Amino acid sequence: MSITVNEAGHRGGLTVFRTRGGQFFAEIGKKGQRAMRARYPNMASQWGKLGGRPKKPKLEEVVGNGSK
Repeated sequence: MSITVNEAGHRGGLTVFRTRGGQFFAEIGKKGQRAMRARYPNMASQWGKLGGRPKKPKLEEVVGNGSK
């Protein structure tokens, strides 16, 4: 029986939560926020007004869907 990547990530996240607790996720979230602000200074407020950081374009958007 195989599981999807999504399900594997979910199970892994739950395991980490059980072993390390919610405080661990709060700490790594704060680290990520600091890294984002260091990489993109003064952009967090602009992204917040737009509803969050822009997502990377999907491969189909960059290359096209291949059918004409």
